[in-house]
Amino acid sequence: MNAPLSRLAAAATLALALGAAHAAPASYALDADHTYASFAIDHNGASVNRGRFGEVSGTVRFDKAARSGQIDLTVQVASVYSGSKGFDEHLRSPDLFDAARFPTMRFVSERLVFEGERLVEVPGQLTLLGQTHPITLKALQFSCYSNRRAKTEACGGDFEAVIDRTQWGMNYLVEIGMPKTVRIGATIEAFKQP
Repeated sequence: MNAPLSRLAAAATLALALGAAHAAPASYALDADHTYASFAIDHNGASVNRGRFGEVSGTVRFDKAARSGQIDLTVQVASVYSGSKGFDEHLRSPDLFDAARFPTMRFVSERLVFEGERLVEVPGQLTLLGQTHPITLKALQFSCYSNRRAKTEACGGDFEAVIDRTQWGMNYLVEIGMPKTVRIGATIEAFKQP
């Protein structure tokens, strides 16, 4: 190969390599102070029982330019907090989340769905009580910004879905009219890693 063609081939290879490196998704570390899972379920038509799980770990990959990414979250069931010690104990019991047998819940998504610039949903698989079924989290809001405390970019959002808990075998009091439907949520913030 002559010198000009050789230089051109080398330049093209370098450009492709740089483009591929630029297009690669970035890794983000979860910010424990701003990441949690939650649920809300009707209580006899009179009030709403709510709770949150404060211990969430996992990985986030996000490519802003390609509008693509992956999310893998693991929730420690025993970290549930409703504001009532007695209710928390019942939530952890075999009647509901059965924390002793199933200490974690997990949500895994391999893609993000955008409409133009706006993230609209995150389809994935939810594992609860040892069973895995598809769900789609709707994005209520999502944004990336420069975080002064972490000295890096942070991306985060608020997501929710309504599920039928009996799909996962959580049937407590359904036969006497307690709702099957539960609103679940995930609030996530994560810091871009070098």
